[in-house]
Amino acid sequence: MKRTVSVSWLAAVLLSVAVSEQLSAEVRLASVFGDHMVLQREQPLKVWGWAARGEHVQVTVGDGTAAVEAGPDGRWSVELPAMAASATPVKFQVRGTNQIELSDVLVGEVWLCSGQSNMEWTVAISANAEAEIGAAKYPGIRHIKVPLVASPTVRDSFDSQWQVCSPQTVAGFTACGYYMARRLHQELNVPIGLVNSSWGGTRIEPWTPPVGFQQVPALADISQSVIGRIPGTPQYETRLKAHVEATEAWLKGAREGLQAGTQVVPSPSFPAELTPFEGNAAPTVLYNGMIHMLAGFPIRGAIWYQGESNHSEGMLYLEKMKALVGGWRALWGREFPFYYVQIAPFNYGSQDPTVLAQFWEAQAAAQQAIPKTGMVVINDIATLNDIHPPNKQDVGQRLALWALKHDYGREQLVASGPEAERLEVAGGVLKVHFRNAAGGLQSRDGKPLTNFEVIGPGSGGFHPAEAVIEGTSTVVLRSDKVSQPTAMRFAWHLLAEPNLSGGTGLPTGAFRLGEVPSFLSGLPVQGEYRLVYDYNLAQLGAVPAPAADHSGEVGAFDRVAYLLELTEGSGKVQNVFVSLDAFTKDAKKLGIPTHASGAVFQQAATGLEIFTDVPGLQAGRGIQKGQLEFWPHNYATENAAGVAGATGDVYDAGDGMVPPEDGYGSMQLHNLEAGQTIFALNNWRAGDRADIGIGNSPGNTKDWTFTGNAGGWTSKRLRVYVRERK
Repeated sequence: MKRTVSVSWLAAVLLSVAVSEQLSAEVRLASVFGDHMVLQREQPLKVWGWAARGEHVQVTVGDGTAAVEAGPDGRWSVELPAMAASATPVKFQVRGTNQIELSDVLVGEVWLCSGQSNMEWTVAISANAEAEIGAAKYPGIRHIKVPLVASPTVRDSFDSQWQVCSPQTVAGFTACGYYMARRLHQELNVPIGLVNSSWGGTRIEPWTPPVGFQQVPALADISQSVIGRIPGTPQYETRLKAHVEATEAWLKGAREGLQAGTQVVPSPSFPAELTPFEGNAAPTVLYNGMIHMLAGFPIRGAIWYQGESNHSEGMLYLEKMKALVGGWRALWGREFPFYYVQIAPFNYGSQDPTVLAQFWEAQAAAQQAIPKTGMVVINDIATLNDIHPPNKQDVGQRLALWALKHDYGREQLVASGPEAERLEVAGGVLKVHFRNAAGGLQSRDGKPLTNFEVIGPGSGGFHPAEAVIEGTSTVVLRSDKVSQPTAMRFAWHLLAEPNLSGGTGLPTGAFRLGEVPSFLSGLPVQGEYRLVYDYNLAQLGAVPAPAADHSGEVGAFDRVAYLLELTEGSGKVQNVFVSLDAFTKDAKKLGIPTHASGAVFQQAATGLEIFTDVPGLQAGRGIQKGQLEFWPHNYATENAAGVAGATGDVYDAGDGMVPPEDGYGSMQLHNLEAGQTIFALNNWRAGDRADIGIGNSPGNTKDWTFTGNAGGWTSKRLRVYVRERK
């Protein structure tokens, strides 16, 4: 970039103060404009910057010229005519008090690249890096990286330079963006510019501008939090004024107290809702620090690879994508294309393995809910123990396919894999009909199709299905364990690497179809079992009283059953129904084993039948090795009863009762064959600090002891049944 300053002889001999004032008023360009840049072709070109108030600024780009006077705040902006692509550098000149000339400016296609680490991931640390770097001789591809800055207020500038693609520079380029750009450059034969504004480990909310949150009713709470922190808004001024008045009143009282020698109350705290956001995770802070200064710079579109940091949010992420895309488009003033990557399968640890599938579902839904968007599926190129799949070549290629097909007239290309269109229930099988199955459905590896599951009334949950391709666009599903399937799901696990693809090899992403039967619909409760107790566990206390008690009405019985239903704050439900051979003849001892009930059972449980929708908890019938731990006592880890498979080191199926008798309390049923707690209710006297869970608890213990998690369930219900003898 060459700058020349035009000054008169008189100005040259002015005092240094005047010279300093003159230099501070130099014309400046916005930071995104620089040597070696690529300008977007076939769109009006907005150019902006700063100068002294009222200064005359003239901008020439190619054959176009425009002039304007800087406004009261020193900002100026012009719009020049659209230009055709040019691999030959075009003139770029700005004249004012000083002159700016940019060199090696090309005209072609510009893409904004954003997201978290998988977008920031560079060519140098991606697959086949040495060979890729050596072959990166594409001077028509240019890249600029926006520095990592989180800011509570908008920033207008940044310090970075455009780089020309070469073996000496490409190592630091965004890999996804580079491989997309390379395909576009080869196909279109025009320069490609990449504006890389990405930051590893970041959530979606920081990238979203205030206007984006304002557009989405479901995010009104975030929007209000953001607006309330922006100086000048009515919310900010009203709250700050109230704080100032309260502080002034306190000062008056403090002075009076000081003079009188009396005690003074603490001063009012600064309102938390006015405190500027900190860090890089708060809403809008990365928009402020890394996107705002780019808004208006002409681009063809944006690519986005983010979600790992939001992956547990389910369909809420769809609302946040609406805010991000809508907010960016509002800032640019046009509905530009937005293509994004569905995050890869990855082992996130001990969390519910279906959480990631629900997130994939939200990402897929965004493609339907937001115009001009497209999603790349990469479940075939994942690395399950590395959240950063090194194969960024295919990611970039697939992003390029979306752009080529929908933005560059290559309509014959296939940009995505088969997508489920509808489900047909046909007797004892399900038929999934697909659209976009160009070239027909196929198994990517030639093996039987994987990761299909079905469910039906009485099936006790989802079961793996045999999946067979019928014709060119249908998959038929059947399972010996589900006689009348009504619903299915595909790739519904965080480690799912399914092999279904279209004829072009592009994979199919996770989805589910059909009507999942209610948990109770497949259980023998209505016909075979009679209700004894019904507990609302939200009303736990020293003496938990059932909402319904029919223990005095039942006759002789040969089986007992427990139904525990839990709902999380997110709305997700967990259910388990377990029946077993009767372990007592007294119905009054089947409920929560309080001291008053006299119920104390530390013994084997037989004939278990388990139905559940909790992932990882084993369902089944005819389980003969179970264990009851029902008592009101305190208990210790010592395996006093010698329960097989239990240890004396952790709380599990082999704990021993210790005084006092009316103490912590345990109501636990275990499946010894699977080494699992089926359900547990402990410490019910503690109310919201009680322990309630289905399956093994996380951590060292297995039976939820000392978890104190009852308050985390928004609803919790326990019902006790018996099967009366006929």
